[in-house]
Amino acid sequence: MAEDEARPTIDVKRTLAVAGAMFLMAMSAAGPGFISQTGTFTARYGASFAAAIVASVLVDVAIQLNVWRIIGLSGMRAQDLANRVVPYSGHVLAFLVVVGGLVFGIGNISAAGLGLSDTFGLDIRLGAVLSAVLAILIFNYKALEGTIDRAVLVLGVLKIALIAVVAVVTAPPVGEAALRAVAPVGLDFLPILTLIGGTVGGYITYAGAHRLIESGTTGPENLRTITRGSVNGILVTGVLRILLFLGILGAVAAGAQLSKADPAGSAFEFALGPVGLQLFGVVLWTAGMTSTIGASFTSATFLRTLSGTVDRRFNLTISAFITVCTVAFLLLGQTPSALLVFAGAFNGLILPFGLAILLWIGWRRRDLLAGHAAQRSSTPQVGPRQPVWLLLIGLAAFVFTLVAGVQSLAALPTIFR
Repeated sequence: MAEDEARPTIDVKRTLAVAGAMFLMAMSAAGPGFISQTGTFTARYGASFAAAIVASVLVDVAIQLNVWRIIGLSGMRAQDLANRVVPYSGHVLAFLVVVGGLVFGIGNISAAGLGLSDTFGLDIRLGAVLSAVLAILIFNYKALEGTIDRAVLVLGVLKIALIAVVAVVTAPPVGEAALRAVAPVGLDFLPILTLIGGTVGGYITYAGAHRLIESGTTGPENLRTITRGSVNGILVTGVLRILLFLGILGAVAAGAQLSKADPAGSAFEFALGPVGLQLFGVVLWTAGMTSTIGASFTSATFLRTLSGTVDRRFNLTISAFITVCTVAFLLLGQTPSALLVFAGAFNGLILPFGLAILLWIGWRRRDLLAGHAAQRSSTPQVGPRQPVWLLLIGLAAFVFTLVAGVQSLAALPTIFR
C-alpha cells in the first residue's frame, strides 16, 4: 500500500523534471543572448533578419531532436559518449563547452545587471554582483531543483505574454517580414551564426538533455517522453523568437532609434513607455539569472564525470564558475550587448564538433543507445534505430554551421567596433 501511494509522487517529480528540462532549454535558447542579438541585428538588417530567425528555428529542430534522442536513449552525458567513440574527444568537447559557457556566463551575468539597471536604476556592475551573489546562494541552499523547474515554467509564460503585447502594440510589417524570410537583402552569415550559437550552441545544446539524465528519464522505454520534450521546447522557443523579432521590427519600422547598449530594452520602452523598460528589465534579469545558473550547472556536468575533484565539490565548482564570470565582466567592462553577441558567435563556432560525434553515434553506434540496463547486460543489445530523415537533417545542420562558422571568423572583430 505504501509503495502504491509513493508512485504518483515519483511520477509527478519526474514529469516536473522533464518539463524543467524542456523549459531550461527553451529559456536558455531565448535568454539574454537571443534577446540582445535580436535587438542588435534587427536594428541593422531590418525585416531581412527574419531569414536568420527562420534559419535558427530550422537548425534548432535538426540539432535538438538528434541531441535529446541520442543522449536520452544512451543515458550518458555528451562527453562520456564522445570518449566511448574517440578517446579523449569527450575531454576536448568538455573544454570547448566550458570555455564557451564561461563566455556566455559573462554575458548572462551582465544581462542580469542590465535588467536591474532597467528596473531600478542600479549601476550595471552593482546589479551583476548582486545577481551573482543571489545565484550562488540559491544553488548552495539546494533550491535549484525545488524552484528552478517551477520558475522557468512561470517565467516562460510571462515572457511570451509580455513579448506578445509589444509585438501587437508596435504593429510590425508582418508581410514584409514574411517576404524577407525567404528573400533577404544584405544579410550575411554573422547574424545567423551568432543567433544559432546563442540559441543552441555551446552549453545550450546539452542543457535540456543533461537535465533529463539528472531526472532519470532515459533509455528506450522513455523515448516518447524524450521526443515530446524536445519538440515542445523547440515550439516554445520558436514562438518567443518570432514574437520578439516582430515586436522589435515594429519599433524599428516606426522610427525608433535603438540604444547600442540595450537595443531590445529601448524597443520595449518605445512601445510601452517607461513602464515598458521596467517590465523588460524584470524579464531580462530573470532570464539572466536562469541562464547564469543553467550555464554554470551544465558546464559543471561536463567536468563532473571527468574529474573526481569536481564530482566531490560539485556545488563549489558551480559557485566558482559564477564568481569567475562575474569578476571577468567587472574587469572587461564591455557592454552586455557586445558580450552576448560575441558569446553567440563563439558557441556557434564550436557547435559542429559535438554534433558530428553525436550524429556518428546515432548512425553507427546503436549499442550505445540501448540504455544503462542493456550496457550492464552480458548479452549485447542495441537501441532503437535513428530515423534516416533525422540523421539527414542533422547532417544538413552540421554542414550549415560548419560553413557559417568558417565564413564568419573574419567578421567576428566587427562585433566590438
